[in-house]
Amino acid sequence: MKNIMKNVIVMAGIFASASAFTADYPSKNIRLIVPFGAGGGTDSVGRTIANSSKDILETNITVMNRTGGAGAVGMSYGAQQRADGYTLTVVTREIASLPQMGLMQHTADDFKLIRMVNLDPAVVLVNKDSKFNNINDLIKEARANPGAVKFASTAAPNFYLIALQKNQGIQLNAIPYNGSSEAIPSVLGGHTAVTMVTPGEAISQLRSGQLKALGVMSKERISYIPDVPTLMEQGVNVTSGTWRGIAAPKNTPDEIVTLLGNAFDKAMASEDFKSFMAKGAMTIHNMNAAEFTQFVKDDTKSLSALMK
Repeated sequence: MKNIMKNVIVMAGIFASASAFTADYPSKNIRLIVPFGAGGGTDSVGRTIANSSKDILETNITVMNRTGGAGAVGMSYGAQQRADGYTLTVVTREIASLPQMGLMQHTADDFKLIRMVNLDPAVVLVNKDSKFNNINDLIKEARANPGAVKFASTAAPNFYLIALQKNQGIQLNAIPYNGSSEAIPSVLGGHTAVTMVTPGEAISQLRSGQLKALGVMSKERISYIPDVPTLMEQGVNVTSGTWRGIAAPKNTPDEIVTLLGNAFDKAMASEDFKSFMAKGAMTIHNMNAAEFTQFVKDDTKSLSALMK
């Protein structure tokens, strides 16, 4: 009986400590891991949500870029941190794809997904002086010279490219780069012929005329680049894109996850956040924890089918 009472007292103490800890949260700065390089779309989304949330949470959120392995290094690092709410991670579509390919040890199950923030289609881009003027020009060249067209890949593998290649029976020469911040300069410099990124990652180069868009990989044209036709309009039945969200290590207390989720909701609804995202041609797509978790499970299955 004494041992039972002792265990009850110990457990009660643990729960009381946890409650006190949660009530005091956040009491110091929060760190946000971004698994891609500074200047890219994922970095922009991470920094924007961090900046828009700091006043709501009444603490600073500092961004740490931890790159490598097409996002695997940073996301795995984030999954292994203390589950206390003080280290969060920007998770991307790679959390659904890389583990299936044996390229990442951790999976979405190693996180508590808090909120989806951004969902965008990909756009096919070439240098302004490229001989390709539409998606069918590119497909024709790739079909005539398999493996000759150099593709600046923001991740390895690149599911935008895989979808196009499978649909059209073509093969491009995929050269890996660490995100769009490296892939776009490669195309601008003529080192590669084409890349596929989200509109926000290349909006400044598109608006300045440095890059030319061959098509957007969505069902309908998008408002940020309304003059760019979809691939479907050009007879190529391919859609693809990416998403980004915020996650915490899987054992993070639910109370903290809920508090963070509510803060991110307010941040995404703020005029400053909406204005920044619009200027960057990035689409806000807020999903709560349950919706986001189910979405990732569904996307994992769709990517599995694409890899077969």
